[in-house]
Amino acid sequence: MHGLQFHWFLPTGSDGRTLTTGMRGVHGPGHDTTTAAGPGADRHRAPDLLYMTQIAQAAELMGFDAILTPAGTFNEDPWITCAALAQATERLKFLVAQRPDSICPTLAAQMAATFQRQTRGRLLLNVVTGGDQAEQARFGDHLDKAARYTRTDEWLTVLRGAWAPEPFDFTGAHYDVRGAAVFTPPDPLPGVYFGGSSAEAAPVAAQHADVYLTWGEPPTDVAAKLDRIRALAADAGRNAPRFGIRFHVVARGTSEQAWAAAERLLTGIDRDHVARVQATLAHSQSTGQARQSSLHAAFRDSGRTSDLEVWPNVWAGVGLLRGGAGTALVGSHREVADRIAEYAELGITEFILSGFPHLEEAYEVGEGVLPLLGAGIGRAAVSR
Repeated sequence: MHGLQFHWFLPTGSDGRTLTTGMRGVHGPGHDTTTAAGPGADRHRAPDLLYMTQIAQAAELMGFDAILTPAGTFNEDPWITCAALAQATERLKFLVAQRPDSICPTLAAQMAATFQRQTRGRLLLNVVTGGDQAEQARFGDHLDKAARYTRTDEWLTVLRGAWAPEPFDFTGAHYDVRGAAVFTPPDPLPGVYFGGSSAEAAPVAAQHADVYLTWGEPPTDVAAKLDRIRALAADAGRNAPRFGIRFHVVARGTSEQAWAAAERLLTGIDRDHVARVQATLAHSQSTGQARQSSLHAAFRDSGRTSDLEVWPNVWAGVGLLRGGAGTALVGSHREVADRIAEYAELGITEFILSGFPHLEEAYEVGEGVLPLLGAGIGRAAVSR
């Protein structure tokens, strides 16, 4: 399928072959649930520069367009990491996550402009408002949800204003700037990616986003969300943004192999462990997180693995143990490609994918799935 873009993910917190390996962010830094050593035991992979370089180079070799790098105190800093990885890659773009709570918009505009020049146009910017109060507090941010989105709206206004040819003035509830500007505006301007499922998030996305992102949900739910953003953009006098979706992927030569691999991701979990993770995630103010958690609620009641498949080939098992994107596309290479095509028919044109571990799965998806969609290795189009 032509016109689609595919991105990979950089695990700057931890990586491994199961969902419990070296897991950080739910339990805090240093918490490592690595299984005991033995045949086939999972090993925590630290996010050092050598391993991150391997993943970035694999993504580039397989034909992915960009790589998403998350923000947060349990991840390595995305700007520094991506600046280093840009030296080891040639074409791959970097979708750098940035939270408005941790940096003023004029400085962010300057950093983005510098990155764009030094990498010859390989920056994309993922603006993340945030929904975890404990995480926000680490940056001294104690705003409520409505105020955070008002700040994000202003932050994006100042960011784009600072990229304009003339100095930019702005006065709002959170920022009061005079003559905001950068030495040389970036050329081209970095695309702004933005996600959010709440009533507060949607108008900000409609007003500012170049690409609106959603976490993976059943197509009927995704379609309703996209229609809402289209309508709000029209009300704001803008064309609708492009749309992207975030999924993990477990793809294999056969469906049976894929589902067996998905089951192995949950190796070593028990109900108490799941309950502890879910109790922590329940404190999040993120509407998107609540929607992800709702997808595996039936499994938590029944214990039946079948209840984790919330749509054909859409598996909610990741969300049992991980915050954020909690669904995976599971199936044969052809089944996963067909499911991607189904989402593309809704208007999704960008797919941010990942797998555990991220190095090996970049090759699995790049060699097995992307060529079926007219993308992939060497960007050579293969007819679907």
